[in-house]
Amino acid sequence: MEKLNGALQLETRCISSLIKVFADEELLTAAVTRGSALLGESYSFQVAYRADVLMRQLQVRVESELEQALTVRTVELVPANMVSYHDADEYVLRSTPGLYPDALIPFDANRGLTGYPSQWRSLWITVEVPIDAKAGLFDIRIYLINDSGEQVGEETFTLEVIAAALPEQSLIHTEWFHVDCLATYYKTDVFSEYHWHLIEQYIQTAVKHGMNMILTPLFTPPLDTEIGGDRPTVQLVQVERVGDDYRFTFEKLKRWIALCDRSGVKYFEFSHLFTQWGAKHAPKVVATVDGQEKQLFGWDTDSTDSEYTKFLTLFLHELVSFIKENGLEKRVYFHLSDEPNLADMDTYRAASELIGPILEGFPIIDALSEYEFYESGLIKHPIPASNAIQPFLEHGVEGLWSYYCCAQYKLVSNRFLHMPSSRNRVLGMQLYKLKLAGFLHWGYNFWYAQFSKYPINPFQVTDAGGGFPAGDAFLVYPGAEGPIESIRLEVLAEALQDLRALELLERSTSREAVIALLEDGLEQELSFEAYPRETEWYIRKREEINRLIGEHANSK
Repeated sequence: MEKLNGALQLETRCISSLIKVFADEELLTAAVTRGSALLGESYSFQVAYRADVLMRQLQVRVESELEQALTVRTVELVPANMVSYHDADEYVLRSTPGLYPDALIPFDANRGLTGYPSQWRSLWITVEVPIDAKAGLFDIRIYLINDSGEQVGEETFTLEVIAAALPEQSLIHTEWFHVDCLATYYKTDVFSEYHWHLIEQYIQTAVKHGMNMILTPLFTPPLDTEIGGDRPTVQLVQVERVGDDYRFTFEKLKRWIALCDRSGVKYFEFSHLFTQWGAKHAPKVVATVDGQEKQLFGWDTDSTDSEYTKFLTLFLHELVSFIKENGLEKRVYFHLSDEPNLADMDTYRAASELIGPILEGFPIIDALSEYEFYESGLIKHPIPASNAIQPFLEHGVEGLWSYYCCAQYKLVSNRFLHMPSSRNRVLGMQLYKLKLAGFLHWGYNFWYAQFSKYPINPFQVTDAGGGFPAGDAFLVYPGAEGPIESIRLEVLAEALQDLRALELLERSTSREAVIALLEDGLEQELSFEAYPRETEWYIRKREEINRLIGEHANSK
C-alpha cells in the first residue's frame, strides 16, 4: 500500500454497473472511466476500493456539476445458501454458497466506510440525469478521506449527457408486490396507516425502476401458498354477507388506486380469482357476517362451487361498474390462475367460461406455458415462460408477454445472485427484438419461505428458506426507513432503459436497422437463449446506441 503525503492509500478503480465485486477474489476487470446517458435516464457506475490494512471511518466526497443529481451507496454482501440447482448451466460467476454483492445501502457519514484488509469492496454511484439538463461532458470526482482528513483515494468518471430525452416506457411491466410481507416484516397491522405509508414507499420505488403495473389484492392473492396453507389477509374489497346476499364496499380499493395514481402507476392487475396451479379452489375471501369477520371461501371451496360462483358473479358485476365509474377501463387486467398445466385444462376451462362473459372487453392474463391453452381459446393473452415462448412466437400471438422465475435457469436470461449482471441486463434488448408487450415476474418483495410457511429476514435469507435460487424471490430489502434497492433491481432498470433507448433510435431509423445494429457481429440472432456472454459487449453496445441517438438529435 503506497503512501501519499504520509497517508496510506487505497487501491481504487472505476468500473461499470455490470461488475459484481466479490470480497474474496481479485478484481480483474479493466477500468471504465467514461459513459453516456440520455436526458431523464438513471446512470450508475462503481468505484471499487481495496485496503492492505484495516481502515475505519473512511469518508466519501463528491465534486461535480451534477452533484445534486448524485447518490452514493455502499454495495453490501448478502449470504446465499441455495445458489443454484444441481443441473444449472455454466453461465454463472460462481456456484458456491457464500457472500454475494447485492444490497445497496445509502452511504452514512456517521458510520463511514471500512477498508477491509485485502478485500475488494465498492461504492455504487448513481446519476439521475435531469430531463432539462444541459448536454455535454461532466466530470464526477470521487474522493476517499481517512479519519484524519487525509485523501486516501481518488477516481474521476466522465459522463456525457446527450441532448435527447429517454422516451416513456411502452412495455407493461409488473413485479408482484406482496403487501402482506410488508406487514409481517415491519410488524404492523394490515392497512394500518403505517402499512399504507410503507405501501406507498415501495410502490414509488417500483415505479422509479420501470414497474408501471401493480398487483392489486382484491382478495388475498392465492400465490406461493402451500395447499391448505394460509397467508395474512390482505383484502382491499370489503364484503358483507346479509342473509343470502352479498354487499361490496370499495373504499380501500379507491384509496389504493389514488395512492398508485400519485406514485405514477399506470396499470392494475387484479389478484387471481382462483388458486394457483390450476384454478381448483377459491382464494381466501373474508366477510363481515352478523358483525363478525368470517372466512367465506378458501382451500375448502371448489372452484366450481355454486355459492362461490354466485358470489363471484355478483362481485364482478359490481367491480365492472366501479371500474367504469372511475374511468379505469383501459388500465385494469385480470387473472384466473397462475401457472396451470395441461392436467388442469378442465378446471381452467370452467373458470374461463364463467369469468370470460362477465369480463368481456377486459384483458385476462395468466402465466402459462402450454400453447394448447391459447389454441383452445381459453385465454387470449397468455404469458409463457421465456424458455417456452417459441410456439407462441411461431404462431404470431399478438401482444405477447413473457416471464421468468426460478425454473428458467438454463440458457435464458435471469437475475439470480450467482449470475453475471449482463444476464440480467440483456432482457431489455431481448424484449425489443421479440417485440413483446409486457413482462412479469413473481418476486418484488417475497419475504417468506417457499409456500409462505414462515417469514424470513431477507438480509440473512435470500433463497426463500432454500426454496429457490438466491435472488429469485425479491428485488428490494426492508430498510428501517423504507426499501433498500439491490444491484439486481438497478440492472433490471438499466435493461428497461435500454429498451426505451432502442425504441427512440427506431424513431429516427427503422426497426430493421436497430435489430441489425444489435446483432452486428453476433454468431446467432438475439433471442432469450442466444445472446452475448461478454459483459463489456453491453456497455459498448449501449454507447453505440447513444452515439447514434446523439447524431440524429444533433442533425435536427
